Amino acid sequence: MKLIVAYIQPHKLQDVKQALYKAKVCKLSVTNALGCGEQHGYEESYRGIKFEVNLLKKVRIEIAVNQDFVEKAIDAIIEGAKTGQIGDGKIFVLELKECIRIRTGEKGDKAIG
Repeated sequence: MKLIVAYIQPHKLQDVKQALYKAKVCKLSVTNALGCGEQHGYEESYRGIKFEVNLLKKVRIEIAVNQDFVEKAIDAIIEGAKTGQIGDGKIFVLELKECIRIRTGEKGDKAIG
């Protein structure tokens, strides 16, 4: 079992969701995030005062998958999020030690679904 965490551009969320659904990966969590990477932010001016905005809006997607779906999910995220420009995002794949479905008490691969 793996936990896939991806940070993507907010405007690419619908494309990533469609690619995941096409790959039969339907269970995911999405949250708004702020962060910076190679983009380093940008400079704005408000009422004549310049300030640097270095925390940019991102979307964080978390997906718990069985081993059979790891590559499918990663490929789908890349397909939906890639623009070829700096700031497309990152994908992290973490070992998932345990998963428990609260409703039934199922554990492991069965709980992920």
